[in-house]
Amino acid sequence: MTEAARDPQGPVLIGQSGTAQGSRWPLTEAETVIGRDVDCQVVIPDRQISRRHARIRRKADGYWIEDLGSKNGTHVNGAVVSAQVQLQDGDLIQIALAAKLVFIGLDATVPLGSDEAAAHDLGLLRLDRAAHRLWVGESELDPPLSPQQFRLLELLYLNPTRIVTREEIVEIVWQESLGSGVSEQAIDALVRRLRERLSEHGPGVTFIETVRGLGFRLKAIS
Repeated sequence: MTEAARDPQGPVLIGQSGTAQGSRWPLTEAETVIGRDVDCQVVIPDRQISRRHARIRRKADGYWIEDLGSKNGTHVNGAVVSAQVQLQDGDLIQIALAAKLVFIGLDATVPLGSDEAAAHDLGLLRLDRAAHRLWVGESELDPPLSPQQFRLLELLYLNPTRIVTREEIVEIVWQESLGSGVSEQAIDALVRRLRERLSEHGPGVTFIETVRGLGFRLKAIS
């Protein structure tokens, strides 16, 4: 496997705003409580957050989140959590107005806690792997990249001097589909969407090169 390896601990929450920004919590227990209380598994010390605000439960069919009667509410992708909601890879969880957490599902490509988890700089592109954030020039990409787009960019970003093959892209981006086949069209469509997102802040600049018959390569542009 390449450097962008799967996390053996499975799903994680990654903080994207507030005091939680950049923090990372592996969901290794059957229940994970999010709140202000120090006894919670995910502690966010903000007065807008209830002592026991929300809970994520691991079930046979996946991970589910529920609000625990909090004062300021819990949202998933902008929708109020009024009953249990099953989490999907890349879901944005908002805890009151104080913190945003991204749910990264099983087999997702995530930082493994090494020095490479810090922000990297590649010309106009700067990637913070731990927080799943990207800057093009001086501007942060908003809304963030989708989970598949981020995995592809991370793979290219960690291998800036060589061509990344289509097989490697399938291994990292579509880990859950290994053995079932991923079409050439699906890979090309993902590369195209990622190029479009990057061009929002760098119009006319092509960050991703297609090397015909071999794969793709990320260009360092300054």
